[in-house]
Amino acid sequence: MTFAGSLPQDRGIAPRIRISPSKWFNLLWLIPIGFVLLIVAVAVAKGIRGLPPVESFLKTYPGASKLPYDAPAGFPAWLGWQHFLNMFFMIFIIRSGAQILTDHPRLYWTRHSTPGRDWFRVQKPVPEDPLWTAKKDSISLPRQVGLPGLRHSIGLARWWHLGIDTLWLVNGVVFFVLLFASGQWMRVVPLSWDVIPNSISVVIQYLSLEWPTESGWTNYNSLQLIAYFITIFIAAPLALITGLGMSPALSTRFRRISSVFNIQMARSLHFLVLCWFLLFIVLHVALVLTTGALENLNHMYAGRNDQSWTGFWIFAASMVVLIVGWVAATPLTIRHPRLIQRAGYALIGPAQRLFEHIDSRPGQYTEKDISPRLWLNGQYPESDEYKNLFENDFRDYRLRINGLVGNPVELSLAELRAMDYHEQITQHFCIQGWSGVAKWGGVSMQAILDLVKPAPEAKWVVFYSLGEGPDEGDYYDVHPIEQMGYHLTMLAYDMNGTPLSYGHGAPLRLRNEVQLGFKMVKWIKGIEFVENFSDVGGGFGGYNEDHEFFGYRQSI
Repeated sequence: MTFAGSLPQDRGIAPRIRISPSKWFNLLWLIPIGFVLLIVAVAVAKGIRGLPPVESFLKTYPGASKLPYDAPAGFPAWLGWQHFLNMFFMIFIIRSGAQILTDHPRLYWTRHSTPGRDWFRVQKPVPEDPLWTAKKDSISLPRQVGLPGLRHSIGLARWWHLGIDTLWLVNGVVFFVLLFASGQWMRVVPLSWDVIPNSISVVIQYLSLEWPTESGWTNYNSLQLIAYFITIFIAAPLALITGLGMSPALSTRFRRISSVFNIQMARSLHFLVLCWFLLFIVLHVALVLTTGALENLNHMYAGRNDQSWTGFWIFAASMVVLIVGWVAATPLTIRHPRLIQRAGYALIGPAQRLFEHIDSRPGQYTEKDISPRLWLNGQYPESDEYKNLFENDFRDYRLRINGLVGNPVELSLAELRAMDYHEQITQHFCIQGWSGVAKWGGVSMQAILDLVKPAPEAKWVVFYSLGEGPDEGDYYDVHPIEQMGYHLTMLAYDMNGTPLSYGHGAPLRLRNEVQLGFKMVKWIKGIEFVENFSDVGGGFGGYNEDHEFFGYRQSI
């Protein structure tokens, strides 16, 4: 009830896709439309099944291509274990992925996330409120659908998603090695062009309700073969590539790739990969159960080709494990969020630390790339201190820089503006999924380092905000000191050629382009250099880290 500032539940709307600048199509209509089209397809297939040309075609292409003479038959034990682990991991990946999507329930093909440019949404149009935030735009999911199922619980959802992704990828690497080492690859890779007419034959047979003979023990039919090939060799690698495409550190490092394959394109493709997996799972399970359940379960779960109940009972036991995992995941996460955070970081942390040590150079974007509108976010400052500074045009503002430094200072906004001007056009990556390009002007953090002269024992830099967090208490965030010397790390007081607005962090905000947006503290009032941050705030490296279980390292 109190999580993330007591956000009220908001279920959003039925999923929609844009079909014109002002028209949207409710995807729920696909259910009755699909049902009608299926009936029509069955009628057509049954009507043409008896035609001589069709009968000749089905006889020539019965539905399965011939395999090489040395192709293996049957299912080895390792394949059964891989199958179970893949299924177990996918439960948590899909649920947490859905939770992440609902934190910004819109998808775009453009680099920026300007309201009105989305092609898919499960939320109402963005209201006219000029201070509407991305956090307010998030929606809720039922607790046994999303993981953990709380509104704006993206911090915990990401630990599940990225952590289990790591295990899923390890399982996938083992699968690929064994697949090629055992020769099983010959059963899931098309080896001749007749797979196409054979797959058409299978479609006709399925739709005419005279199904092809099941021979999965030795040879999949061509439609199964194509589905397995797409899932294993296209969808799974694409899930990894599109996931990495949303990383701020990698996007700022691999500029030639990210200039074309931008974060929003990656996010949209990642969603379409999810749709493929869901479609595959539904059809796969349906066909397993309707084309000879006992025999099919024996194939995968018992490694035998008969009608015994052995495979069924092993399958039933595996389903108990899956159901327990599914049901327990949300209450476990809500009761022990730090456990989930620590486990997730143990799994994905090494990769995050590897990716964040990337000092990118400016110049990737130009003024023509600047987004028409950059989303607002964060808890706006409403204290008397901030109101007085704002009304006085920040003439009384002082930036306090202290801690483990040789030259602690307090700088007015005029003094900051008198320092060497640093300007950059960069892309903002929000943890919620939206992005945008803006031109930032201000002072490089390297100039600040040169001014205050940090002590050798200073390892971390703490940025404090004039604004409070949603659960009260000063907002702050911690950054590694080595990132303060990066070319694209700066204190910005201008945005797109004008002073920062109230919503975008006036008078001063941080830019550290290898990190996600929540770490770019706005309304900065002070900077402190420390040896460690265990006694700062809650000790987890930032306000969102303390209250909403984000990670202090978020380069992915």
